[in-house]
Formats: sequence, structure tokens, C-alpha cells
Amino acid sequence: MIHWYATAGFLMAILPVIATPGAGMTLLVQHVTTGGRRRAVPVILGTATGLYAHATLAVAGLSALIMHSAQAFTVVKLAGAAYLVGLGVWTWHTATRPRPHQSAGRPAPPESAGPPPPASTGPPPPASADRPGRARSVYVQAVLANVLNPKAASIYLTLVPQFVVPGPSVAGQILGLATVHAALMAVWSLTWTALLHRGAHLVREARFRRVVGRVSAVVLVALGVRAATA
Repeated sequence: MIHWYATAGFLMAILPVIATPGAGMTLLVQHVTTGGRRRAVPVILGTATGLYAHATLAVAGLSALIMHSAQAFTVVKLAGAAYLVGLGVWTWHTATRPRPHQSAGRPAPPESAGPPPPASTGPPPPASADRPGRARSVYVQAVLANVLNPKAASIYLTLVPQFVVPGPSVAGQILGLATVHAALMAVWSLTWTALLHRGAHLVREARFRRVVGRVSAVVLVALGVRAATA
């Protein structure tokens, strides 16, 4: 069981880390601007899953092994850097690729002169942004972006132990702090999601989406390079 003052101290210590833009925030902005508010859910869940993964590794002592082994830490760092760079390249390609109905120099096809199709009585098909497969893909991206981030592992080795009391309940304390971390991250992400939604008229513009996608790609690649060289 963690004490309230330990929880309050951990919140104050972790808030600057959450407020600092990283891979998770970059993914949130990218997917919310392209797919709407619902895309924030798999990003938040994926990031929270990554936090619990680091907390579990910290409990098992595997994170300590990685941090104290130069070779193991280098492998994790390079794997995370490679994933961030690859995700950034993919994001850039997605942002710059024209959509089928927006191909350059090709006007939209004229409407058919025939009778209109019969109205469907069933529920409308789900949008591509809300398909389960797409949500799973966003979730996996968020999980990997957090799990392969050495900075997140170092947090649970350098910061969390300062708020844990040695004893048989260390595992519960670490998982409790991870829950506090995930909750604060979710509140921060939902706040940004609401702010992005208020600018929905900008989000619907193709040019704005391209700019956001390109900026997100550059940030991801920069984070990957920084993780590899730090």
C-alpha cells in the first residue's frame, strides 16, 4: 500500500515527464487529427499497457538487469530507436501519399445519371477510422512506442524507488504508482484530445492533416535518433 504523500510526490515528479512531448503524444496528435477522438482510446490504452509492462519488469528485476548491462541496454535502446525512426518514415509516407479521391491533377468522377441506389435500412458501415483492425494497429503502435523506450524503463528504476518503502509489499507499491502514472497520462491525453477536437474545422482540411503528419514524422525520427545517440 502506498501512502498519500508518496503518491502526491510521485505525481509532482512525473508530471513534467508526461508534459514533455514524446512518442506517445506524437501518436496521439497524429491519430486524433486524422481519425477523430475515438483514435485517442487505443493510443491511451497502448501507452498504459507499456507503463504496466515497465512496472512489471521493474518488479521482476529485469529492468535492473538491462540498466546495469551495457550490452543489454544498448540492444533495447537501438531497438526502440529503430522502431521510432521506422514509424516516423511510415508516418511521413502516409501523410504525403495522396488519397484515391484526391489524386493530383485528376478531378472527381462525375455522378452517374442513373437512378439513385436504394436506401439501406440497416446501420451504416463503420468508418475506416473506427474499424477494430485499425484500432488494434494504433494500440500496438502505442504499446511498442512505450515498451521500446529506454527512458520509460529508467523512470521505473530511478524515480519510482524513491517513493517505495522496502518490504513485502514492494510489488503492490510499484504497480500502484504505475496506476497513478497511467491515470495522469490518460487525463493529460484526454485534455489534448479535447483541445484538438475544438479545432475540428482545421482537422478536416487535407492540408492541415498533411502538415500534422509531416511534423509528427519528423518528431518521431528525431526521438529515434536522440534515443540512439543519448
